[in-house]
Amino acid sequence: MEGYKQEFVDFMLDSKVLKFGDFTLKSGRKSPFFMNAGLYVTGTQLMKLGEYYAKAIHSTYGDDFDVVFGPAYKGIPISVATTIAYSKLYGKEIRYCSNRKEAKDHGDAGILLGSPIQDNDRVVVVEDVTTSGKSMEETIPIVKAQGDVTIVGLMVSLNRCERGKGDKGALEEVSELYGFPTAAIVSMDEVVEYLVEKKLIDDELKGRIDAYYAEYGVKK
Repeated sequence: MEGYKQEFVDFMLDSKVLKFGDFTLKSGRKSPFFMNAGLYVTGTQLMKLGEYYAKAIHSTYGDDFDVVFGPAYKGIPISVATTIAYSKLYGKEIRYCSNRKEAKDHGDAGILLGSPIQDNDRVVVVEDVTTSGKSMEETIPIVKAQGDVTIVGLMVSLNRCERGKGDKGALEEVSELYGFPTAAIVSMDEVVEYLVEKKLIDDELKGRIDAYYAEYGVKK
């Protein structure tokens, strides 16, 4: 696992964004772990978060894109932090764009925040985590409605490595449905392997994680 991925796992734990215990997800699944990107709240945390997204995007998709789109609400600070980091790390000016939950009809009117999306723009979508792909059902039509644009790919912070609506992983389902690649800074498989190696996960917790994936994990 690349060095920046190991650092990102430590960063999630230090920021208390990734927690282990007993959690009930929106899907109703009982999970032994939970990730909440809304807990990145300080300037230093957001700066580091943007750098991890920028490194993962650069490594996965390269430099041939113009806009980072972050769906409301958690995607908004991610998109802003990522564009700042991309300029700092790679010297390329990328525009940020996000959507409002409700269109504004005065002043800076419309559904979008930040830069307009134009014909021929190449867009990378950023999100915290994709469990069912439901948010993409709202996001992709908004992006596509702005003009003749290409969605280069989706980048999330954590791939939970569990089934979406069917037997495949949520990220794989999004990719097949919309026709663009999807990726994550790190996968839960990588997280668990790294934390077991560092002896930060004991046998009891490892057993509960294994049992969760036996029921909800993507078949390999």
